[in-house]
Amino acid sequence: MLGLQALPAAGQTQQPRKQAAAQVLTWTAGDDITKYTSAPVTAVAGAATIVFENSVATGNTTGMPHTLTFVTSDPEFNSDVQLNILANPNDDQGGRYTAEVNLTPGRYFYHCTIPGHGQMQGILVVNEGGGEDTTAPQAAARVTGAQNTQGEYVGSASVAISATDEGGSGVDAVQYAVGDTGEWLPYTTPVVVDQVGSHRIRYRALDKAGNVSAEKSVEFTVVAPDTDDTAAPETSATVGGEQNADGTYVDMATVTVSASDTGSGVNTIEYAVGSGAWQPYTAPVMVHQVGTHTVRYRATDKAGNVSAEKSVGFTVVAAAPQDTTAPVTGVSVDGTRNSDGAYVRSAKVTVSATDEGGSGVDRIEYSLDAGPYLAYTAPVVVDRVGAHSVAYRATDKSGNTSAARTVSFTVVAGGGVPAPNCPEFDERLTVIVGTVDSGVPNRVTNNRCRINELVEDEKEWTSHALFLKHVKTVLDKLLKEGVVDQREYNAIQKAARQSGIGKPGQTEGYRTILDGTEGSFAKWQQVGGGSFALNPDGSITSGTTRDGLGMLWFPERKYGDFSLKLQWRDDAPGTGNANSGVFVRFPWVLDHPEEPRPEWAAIKYGHEVQVLDRPDGDMYKTGSVYGFDRVGLAGAGVTQKGTWNDYEIRVVDQHYSVYRNGVLINEFDNIGGQEFTPPRADDPGTDGRRYASGYIGLQVHSTTDVVSYRDIRIKEL
Repeated sequence: MLGLQALPAAGQTQQPRKQAAAQVLTWTAGDDITKYTSAPVTAVAGAATIVFENSVATGNTTGMPHTLTFVTSDPEFNSDVQLNILANPNDDQGGRYTAEVNLTPGRYFYHCTIPGHGQMQGILVVNEGGGEDTTAPQAAARVTGAQNTQGEYVGSASVAISATDEGGSGVDAVQYAVGDTGEWLPYTTPVVVDQVGSHRIRYRALDKAGNVSAEKSVEFTVVAPDTDDTAAPETSATVGGEQNADGTYVDMATVTVSASDTGSGVNTIEYAVGSGAWQPYTAPVMVHQVGTHTVRYRATDKAGNVSAEKSVGFTVVAAAPQDTTAPVTGVSVDGTRNSDGAYVRSAKVTVSATDEGGSGVDRIEYSLDAGPYLAYTAPVVVDRVGAHSVAYRATDKSGNTSAARTVSFTVVAGGGVPAPNCPEFDERLTVIVGTVDSGVPNRVTNNRCRINELVEDEKEWTSHALFLKHVKTVLDKLLKEGVVDQREYNAIQKAARQSGIGKPGQTEGYRTILDGTEGSFAKWQQVGGGSFALNPDGSITSGTTRDGLGMLWFPERKYGDFSLKLQWRDDAPGTGNANSGVFVRFPWVLDHPEEPRPEWAAIKYGHEVQVLDRPDGDMYKTGSVYGFDRVGLAGAGVTQKGTWNDYEIRVVDQHYSVYRNGVLINEFDNIGGQEFTPPRADDPGTDGRRYASGYIGLQVHSTTDVVSYRDIRIKEL
């Protein structure tokens, strides 16, 4: 059942002026998809039980579902009953449903919402019950058109219907129906009948008090004009629906028949399923029954010419059971290895996946060094020296995703082809020039550098024109090599023009990643405990709204060799001191394969450059590389609380330099033999080394260790 609800409209509290005794209003459906088998026309305001039944008992032998839906979006009709019932003879209710509703005076419009159900619709008129008007309106009809001597209408007949109401409430609606079983339809303009044959049009009128006139009818015959048309109509049919690879249709096939006639015109179209009887074709034929089927069809024109019978054949199968099994993944790492098992110069990682659930593998993804997951389309070649890990997973076409698995290895330098000598290190997913995103994938080029790295948008350019000339030279080469197409060429060139790189004020080469605006702050993400809040003056302050250890990090890109500049201030309450730190070169912390707590992934796998400007207490003072290298600041080197400090962290290869207020206060080389104090078994490097690139973050320690930051800028070296 799609939905079964009967609720008052929003804000409605008024009740009908006269409550009627509870009444039962019944709709039924059967095999016919053009009309309900039965439906009420009028009702009395007040409580009512609505019954909708689409079952074998009401004539449904095909298992076709139907709905009863009350329309609430048309201002011409009442909208205070929200009803949408889906009934199927084979469901657990046997196709019979009830709903309790409260009807108000007026008109309700209802219909079937399943596509292809023709005119399964109608109007329910609700009166107040007890009104003075108890007299039904009067209706009359007149047939006009050209007639022959036998009284038959030549070519077409027009039926005009009129109504009057002497009861006083006035005519509310006029309805008509075609044939003995046709559905009642609203009458708005004369009904034109141009189909050759005998016809019967039924009609009636309803007043605003809900009185319905007695049903009347007119009968007439339409004949074709004199014609020398002896050619039968042309017919065709198409079969639609969801298909398997073998051409079979899943759950249902829909047959659409069309016909044309250049002579007297098409009069009727007929179809038959298998060896069944011919039936009038009025809407596409939907076949649900599993098996092989034939639908025959033909057409007759107004001169009586009948087309040759044609047919279409097809097979309907049940949908395959839902796939709930995730794919199975595998991996292999290839390359030349030394005696320690490290890969010399490069390693090639090949990922495979198979799906036993039946839907098939949709995609494979991989994450290099705990970075974001990327689409896997070919073996991943890793040629940068250091320890690496590749996580991988696969998703099938039913949406099942395998658990991530990880393979780890080390690449060392060696003879032969050196690692790529790229101007910058930039692994962002798209080509971003300055702050302008071109939308072009930041793919690897033929010299193994990425497009962003060749653009060099963080270099100190002396003029905007010189930068644009450089970008054009890069793009011309990439276009010739087939790395980018013309559309991508134009998109990157447009981004370069919009970036303003090289114009006055942008020659320093630093990119601002936190400028104090809400838009800039929104690009950072809080993980773990605690929080940072944006202040009116553009600074951010830690621990003001939530306690706990956590981190605010910049997930938009990784940085390799860089100079990071910022300002920080000790805002700890009372006599306490700020305790914070700047995290650098840590991997992607979300979905980290080894450490589920994001803030601890930064601590374990990156470096924290300490912010603790106090003369005593913790051994790791401002400028220390936490866990590796201590800096003991003398009392004279400590700035006063509430005073802004300039901080620069410069990282080249594994050499770290820390400047406070323009003074070098620490230099640290993360080389073999450096260990945590005390030593940790979870150091990702076998010799104490850390990643060659990573993300930037700011630590929040607690609500008592309060620190503020502002004006955060970075330049790749």
